[in-house]
Amino acid sequence: MEQAKSMNYRYDYLLIFIVAILTAIASEVKVIPFEGAPFRIGLGTVIFLLAVLIRPLPLIHTGCITGIVVVLFRALLDELLLISSFSVSLISHIPAGLFYILFAIGLSIIKLEKNKSKPFLLASLVTIVEFVSNYVEQLTTTLFITDISVTIKEVALLLLVAIIRSFFVIGIYSSITVKEQKRQMQQLLNFISTLYVEALYLKKSMNEIEHITANSYSLYEQLKKIDPLLSIKALSIAQEIHEVKKDEQRIYAGLSKILKMEQLDAYFISDLLQFVKEANEKYSEMLNKKIQFKVSYNQDFYTKEHLPLLALMNNLVANAVEAIEEEGTIHIAINTSKDFITITVEDTGIGIPKNLIPVIFDPGYTTKFNSEGVPSTGIGLSHVQAIVHKLNGSIDVISNETTTFSIKLPLNILQKGES
Repeated sequence: MEQAKSMNYRYDYLLIFIVAILTAIASEVKVIPFEGAPFRIGLGTVIFLLAVLIRPLPLIHTGCITGIVVVLFRALLDELLLISSFSVSLISHIPAGLFYILFAIGLSIIKLEKNKSKPFLLASLVTIVEFVSNYVEQLTTTLFITDISVTIKEVALLLLVAIIRSFFVIGIYSSITVKEQKRQMQQLLNFISTLYVEALYLKKSMNEIEHITANSYSLYEQLKKIDPLLSIKALSIAQEIHEVKKDEQRIYAGLSKILKMEQLDAYFISDLLQFVKEANEKYSEMLNKKIQFKVSYNQDFYTKEHLPLLALMNNLVANAVEAIEEEGTIHIAINTSKDFITITVEDTGIGIPKNLIPVIFDPGYTTKFNSEGVPSTGIGLSHVQAIVHKLNGSIDVISNETTTFSIKLPLNILQKGES
């Protein structure tokens, strides 16, 4: 434990020094707003702020180390460029080091981590912190380094730069985090939709186990009068099956709790289509297939039935990906009418023989085998049919030059408010 803490500690300080060096280098990419101005506008603050937003670090330590590195870096650069001696430059750049220390203290005071979820508020607070830190830097320069005072015009410019720079950096950070959150949400939804299918299958399995238990107990009752020893074995089997059912009930209760929590959210139909498209694009790339995906819809609306819809579309589209040998096209469409929505998945794959269409939804049916000739479980399309029936819908398939699965669902079950 102590060793792990020590390693994390060293890693954090390595990152702090990297941030400090990058900030020092970036601060040399600068603009002097007008001739004789007592300050310059550099990219150092942008790099420093973006770094501490992306990777939480001890702010005050980071600010102090960055301040020291910036002062030393600028003094060394001045000496190398023969601008002034190292000692003279060191003193002249101390206010710049002070800026980063004050800036870090200010970020700590406004609770940078706590306010990350409120971009506008955070950008406003950072603007104030940067402006105050910049003003103190310029005031220190005026009092101890030069006699050039800071005018009202320059103060206004400092404020404008603080506003632009702060909102720019927070905007970049927010766009990064929003993209990452969307990716994580998509992964979570795909995972939860898979759980939804498994929960549905588990519930069906529990009903079948209940039927088997009843039959086993009935057999026990019949054998009890004929062969007591066999009746005891039948009773034992019934009890074991009942225990399996209780285990499945516990698992189902846990899954149901997760699914109930997830169902509190609602998603646009357009978002679900995009999730399915992106997930299966990755799947086709993994299989080294060149597949063009097309999505379309004629009406967008919120739905709280996103889990069954995702499960349906993901399963059908994944099957379509597998049906295409090397390259082809998959079109996913949702058309909304007055009372129904129709989901169609059309692919240019190898197709389904007409004589097999009546049995493709049967549990256990499959045309998929691994390299050793072992068949898959064959529960995909039977799951799709079970979900469709649960939503009071119907499913049809046509396979000619292309294969098209068409699902028709009642709109009142899915629609929770139009966009």
